Amino acid sequence: MICFGDGIFNSDGDTWRFQRKTAALEFTTRTLRQAMARWVNRSIKHRFCPILETAQLQAKKVDLQDLLLRITFDNICGLAFGKDPETLSIGLPENGFAMAFDRATEATLQRFILPTPIWRLRKYFRLGMEDSMSQSLQDMDAYLSDIISTRKLELGSRQEGGTPHDDLLSRFMKKRESYSDAFLQQVALNFILAGRDTSSVAMSWFFWLVSQNPRVEEKILIEICTVLTETRGRDISKWVEEPLVFDEVDQLSYLKAALSETLRLYPSVPQDSKHVVSDDVLPTGTFVPAGSSVTYSIYAMGRMKFIWGEDSLEFKPERWLNSDGKKFEAQDSYKFVAFNAGPRICLGKDLAYLQMKSIAAAVLLRHRLTVVPGHRVEQKMSLTLFMKYGLLVNVQPRELKPIVEKICKGNNSTVGFNGNCQGVEMVAGVA
Repeated sequence: MICFGDGIFNSDGDTWRFQRKTAALEFTTRTLRQAMARWVNRSIKHRFCPILETAQLQAKKVDLQDLLLRITFDNICGLAFGKDPETLSIGLPENGFAMAFDRATEATLQRFILPTPIWRLRKYFRLGMEDSMSQSLQDMDAYLSDIISTRKLELGSRQEGGTPHDDLLSRFMKKRESYSDAFLQQVALNFILAGRDTSSVAMSWFFWLVSQNPRVEEKILIEICTVLTETRGRDISKWVEEPLVFDEVDQLSYLKAALSETLRLYPSVPQDSKHVVSDDVLPTGTFVPAGSSVTYSIYAMGRMKFIWGEDSLEFKPERWLNSDGKKFEAQDSYKFVAFNAGPRICLGKDLAYLQMKSIAAAVLLRHRLTVVPGHRVEQKMSLTLFMKYGLLVNVQPRELKPIVEKICKGNNSTVGFNGNCQGVEMVAGVA
């Protein structure tokens, strides 16, 4: 997810807390979502879908988790500072900043595992991953410094007819307040940290769960096809010409329910900690002294029967819909804490859903994904709930004809389609 404001690491490796009021900077939710939609749709059309199409034609397996990491990285870099690293381009090139980011994230995990005196000692003597952390942070600082200095020159030339910029970094620079380069680096890094790994990991688990639950996959497809019938007509070839636009994605309630159900069972951040500022007492009566930390398992909470019912281990998107099954119904944020809750709730939740729904709809409409036989799907111990061995899938063509026929026959009333099959055009390679 894109969760602005949950902290990043500065050049000293210490946690830096981002001020949420500053993060907003009067950006409207709709403006951000429209900007995100542009970046997402461009990467879907020109990179993600062509790569899957090639894999399908050549009958080659792909690591879906890796592709999703790349597309979310490209998208968040574009949204954050208007620079496309093109990690999802032909050949899937490595990116120095992305590699440094991954090394720093992995080294950070060690600080949660090891006692503080141990990792501080390793940091002092530059041992093991602490040495990697220092070098990675230097590489990231250099990359971001170059972007910031270049953008300042571009914004200066804009006054004389230069290229306009509407990315978040440029918006910070255009404010009346004068921000230091160090602050701007931290702002940019905060967006990358919040919006890359979490969304890609959530989608990896989503596609795996959907591949294991054909009933859910069919209902998602029925919803997508119903929306496209209403917005693009009955010629199926037009459904796959372009990715779904902002208003089409907004109508996909069941898909949003399936993504939320994925996050309940496989939260991108499996556990979280809160620092106690002053003495307090929890609702259970437990005293927590100032200076201590309270850690809770988001992963475990999503699977507790007394919270979610006897079917808590079942992948059931319907639990997120209202009584008539037509509208998405959000759960209490203190019950579903994948996006945090209270004053620290994720500011980028809507952007995360927009990106995940757009990518999921584009893939499912065009392809049927199956996990490669024998591939092991296991959780990796990390700050983010990655799949340990990635997600190797075979890419096969999607047959939409059975879905369209089911809609036409009115076998699924939850999506509100009341038409008939007359005039629906099946196209070779799609239907």
